[in-house]
Amino acid sequence: MRKIVCEEFGPPSNLRIAEVDEPEPGPNEVLIRVEATGIGYVDALMAAGLYQIRPKVPYTPGNEFAGVVERAGDEVKHLRTGDRVLSSGGQGGLAEKVVQSETNCYPIPDVMSFEAAASFMTNYCTAYHGLIELGEVREGEVVLILGASGGVGAAAIDVAKASGAHVIAAASTKKKRDACLEGGADEVLNYNRSGWRDDLKKMLGERPLNIVYDPVGGDFAEPALRTLSPDGRFLVVGFAAGDIPSIPLNLTLLKRISVIGVNWGGYIAGNPSGRRPVQNQLLEWIAEGRLKPTAGEVFTLKRTGAAMQKMLDRKAIGKVVISNQK
Repeated sequence: MRKIVCEEFGPPSNLRIAEVDEPEPGPNEVLIRVEATGIGYVDALMAAGLYQIRPKVPYTPGNEFAGVVERAGDEVKHLRTGDRVLSSGGQGGLAEKVVQSETNCYPIPDVMSFEAAASFMTNYCTAYHGLIELGEVREGEVVLILGASGGVGAAAIDVAKASGAHVIAAASTKKKRDACLEGGADEVLNYNRSGWRDDLKKMLGERPLNIVYDPVGGDFAEPALRTLSPDGRFLVVGFAAGDIPSIPLNLTLLKRISVIGVNWGGYIAGNPSGRRPVQNQLLEWIAEGRLKPTAGEVFTLKRTGAAMQKMLDRKAIGKVVISNQK
């Protein structure tokens, strides 16, 4: 079988395909034929050696994937050969076959394709954890999503709309803003334009800005925070712009603003029991049609390096997926 190997940190073009033996499932594990693997900005940063966490090399990237159970260990209770499942956690998803514990696998709703399932888990759990559990978004509230055309932003649009919020999606190009509208955003904002905060205030009119969902950071954070209405919530999700912003804390005092860190991975590492309720709720919403996750651009396994480079260049729209079906 084939898998992607990162032998040393550097440009994604250094990633190579290796031929290895098929893994064997243990008693509580299943062997999954991987159909699609979702990769995020963090995956690209990690392979490039630019992330704060560095796995031991060589390693195979790929935190979340979807596929079909080929074999089950003797003590597996709930999964059978032929079941469609998705999984996340750890690395190794950029391969043709992967072994996972039964407890780390979830049935894929019939309405989801493998590509959509592979692009779903991390971004949607982050959006649910941030907007609903921490931000306590309420129906009718206005939510500004920065970097809204990427996989993280697209999931936030979907979850916010499912919660009854009014979504303003900020993105840098018309193509990206059109993708946000297609994904369900109510309004779009060009935050690549100087004076975009004034544009945002005109767009809001007399309405309050209740929540900012920020996976970008950099120079975008402070103008967005300054526009938040009293009692607003600023959700810190990441720093795709590269720079970690410094904000004047007096604003949080004067406007009674809450600044909340949204770290889904850190949360479930400290609270493992918190994972399954969130994932089950999201899968239920998908089955009901309340959420409609979709994949972004789909690449073949041999073009994994090109896919990661596109993310590092901030040219990707939606969640990038590597497909073994092509």
